[in-house]
Amino acid sequence: MERKAAVLEIAANSLASALASQEGGADRIELCAALEVGGLTPSYAQIALTRERVRIPIYVLIRPRTGDFVYSDSEFETMQRDVETCVSLGCEGIVIGALDVNGSVDTNRCRILIAAAGRLGVTFHRAFDMSRDPQAALEDIIALRCERVLTSGAQADALSGVALIAKLVAQAAGRISVMPGAGVNAKNIAALRALTAAREFHSSAKRELSSRMHGGNNLSGMTAGEVLSDVEQVRALVAALAGD
Repeated sequence: MERKAAVLEIAANSLASALASQEGGADRIELCAALEVGGLTPSYAQIALTRERVRIPIYVLIRPRTGDFVYSDSEFETMQRDVETCVSLGCEGIVIGALDVNGSVDTNRCRILIAAAGRLGVTFHRAFDMSRDPQAALEDIIALRCERVLTSGAQADALSGVALIAKLVAQAAGRISVMPGAGVNAKNIAALRALTAAREFHSSAKRELSSRMHGGNNLSGMTAGEVLSDVEQVRALVAALAGD
């Protein structure tokens, strides 16, 4: 039996990162801001410009703040508005996740966001990795009819969580795509594919550029270099998947 082609998604934190991801051969972009804190919802302008200039599918991260995934009413209203923005701008999908105070998937709020998304695709993000019971959470996410779930196997990185990811892929049995993410790079992506039988993979492929500012007041924490997705790292990931 012929093996299905693998899909590479890049977490792009800017238009420049999205363009680099496209040039490198990525199949899809998760558009976000603030990768250093796990990603937040990008601005309206960033979504609009990226949609105008990038040809590959764009899924926008819907996360209004750092911290846990139990949201207040006002935060949830913000999330709804952000989903509506993605619909109006013609994005292909959204990336969501919400938990209740007990660590279960907040299915009621997720249903509202999915309804607001209409025909857009839906990924459930790594809020999954903070759930109380991953197997039960997976069934809840399947019932929500999400396309995929992003997970590190409830560990700091996907390679450390490979055993659980493999179990989740088997449990899903084709009902949803289980997409390994966190610490995925060209050196380990083929092994992750072989060990988990997953066919979609998520990476930021990022590198830090040196600050362009050489004068002025050098305040700690305010002159760090820019973090961008790197076209060569994306190409290496694509090649590693193709060579598996």
